[in-house]
Amino acid sequence: MDANTGFDPWSRRFVADPYPGYARLRTAGRVHWFEPSRQWLVPHYEDVRALLRDRRLGRTYLHRFSHEEFGRTAPPAAHEPFHVLNGNGLLDLEPPDHTRIRRLVSKAFTPRTVEDLMPVVARLAGGLVDELLAEGGGDLISAVAEPLPVAVIAEMLGIPEADRKLLRPWSAAICGMYELNPDEEKARNAVRASLDFSAYLRQLIADRRARPGDDLITALVHAHDEGDRLTEQEMVSTCVLLLNAGHEATVNTTGNGWWALFRHPDQLAALRADPGLLPAAVEELMRYDTPLQLFERWVLEDIEIAGTVIPRGSEVALLFGSANRDPARFPDPDRLDVTRADNPHLSLGAGIHYCLGAPLARLELVASFGELLRRAPRLRLTTEPEWKPGFVIRGLRELLVAC
Repeated sequence: MDANTGFDPWSRRFVADPYPGYARLRTAGRVHWFEPSRQWLVPHYEDVRALLRDRRLGRTYLHRFSHEEFGRTAPPAAHEPFHVLNGNGLLDLEPPDHTRIRRLVSKAFTPRTVEDLMPVVARLAGGLVDELLAEGGGDLISAVAEPLPVAVIAEMLGIPEADRKLLRPWSAAICGMYELNPDEEKARNAVRASLDFSAYLRQLIADRRARPGDDLITALVHAHDEGDRLTEQEMVSTCVLLLNAGHEATVNTTGNGWWALFRHPDQLAALRADPGLLPAAVEELMRYDTPLQLFERWVLEDIEIAGTVIPRGSEVALLFGSANRDPARFPDPDRLDVTRADNPHLSLGAGIHYCLGAPLARLELVASFGELLRRAPRLRLTTEPEWKPGFVIRGLRELLVAC
């Protein structure tokens, strides 16, 4: 734990409410060395926003340096399946590969594709709410928050319904490696999931090559531009990223968002009275309790923040949760305000790594919140929830409600 600020991402108490610690970090300065993870913490909105766009930083350094040249140790050979899978996806690539792959993937992930999904998302959200109402309540996360985005991205990719139960466990295991200082058990689970998920997708890609369908995997197989194509590994990594990024944040925004609304009944009442507030409310819920609290960048060239030189080879931890509560950018930032108009939160990133699936995430969130607000006007919390131990990807274990 940082003795001066109380920043302790492995503490359940801190995970449950990191915002007072963030306030102390912002007051103490613009950048802080955190020895336990050997990272520079950046808590202020303007700094986080600028560094997300700064090409002196990168999600990887391997496009410019070897591990040795960068002063880093290569990951253990046993972890290679995870790093091969992760390292060939958009999230961890830099130009020129990032540019090429994002251009190709975007052809199969256009605003028109998302618009065409509106009736699908509405149908799926309605069916899940039907089941929750029939049961008189239950766990909002496992009943609605999780199955909706998984079903949507699986339907987009063309994954058979019978196989979709495999996706969430694989995703959870892989995402465990995004936490700070993951232990060897998390690494083993991530490697096993990477191998199993990759093998499954390679077979599905082979099937689509032989029998094309009307789905995203088929589109990725055929995506090309000026002679460029996705390699099979890039297709596998892209599909995994679309699934993982396409639902982890949406699940936690839904759970965290409803927990916030239950704690602010005036804001919940305002939403129920005026459904037209919902798009702005979704943005506010993403800002208020950010599903992705921290995003890492490697320093490829020396940078300076407030007189502190951060040398090449360092890693910075951009604190999204703190940036989204920075009073220098958001008036009264600790207040939930579903009518907040000026709300340029950073929950979906910025720069070249801005979330490709942002329009789909917003569509899903508006659909699920809208269905519940409209059809479950007496929805209420029955048990105070507990947070999962993860800090980087931060969400609730469950959210028990009655209708």
